[in-house]
Amino acid sequence: MNQPPPEKTDEQWRASLSPEQYAVCRCSATEPPFSGKWYRHKEPGIYTCVACKAPLFASETKYDSGSGWPSYFQPITRGAVSLVQDDSHGMHRTEVRCAACSSHLGHVFPDGPKPTGLRYCINSLALDFAPQK
Repeated sequence: MNQPPPEKTDEQWRASLSPEQYAVCRCSATEPPFSGKWYRHKEPGIYTCVACKAPLFASETKYDSGSGWPSYFQPITRGAVSLVQDDSHGMHRTEVRCAACSSHLGHVFPDGPKPTGLRYCINSLALDFAPQK
């Protein structure tokens, strides 16, 4: 299980997130594919961290990867996410976390479109959305 950052206790995380969001953001769970609120969402705006509201991905970088999860070819800024080696479940992957609060977001894979060639495969439960004004 991921450790919460020092500024919030585990009890505070549980109180501020739904049980499903807590499982994804704080325990690195994965929502079922094709089930997330933001999977087919196309409105212009910014996808933010559900736990701390930090901006993570711009709608212009979202694309349909066919994976069943919202996918983006790059974060909104260079420091918006942090990457952590994940060797769990007998796999070699790169975990994506919110750089601001260390919440688990999903994973990044090297099979995305140009210009980056990356696919940030993110759980809808880890995201919120701020529409473009």
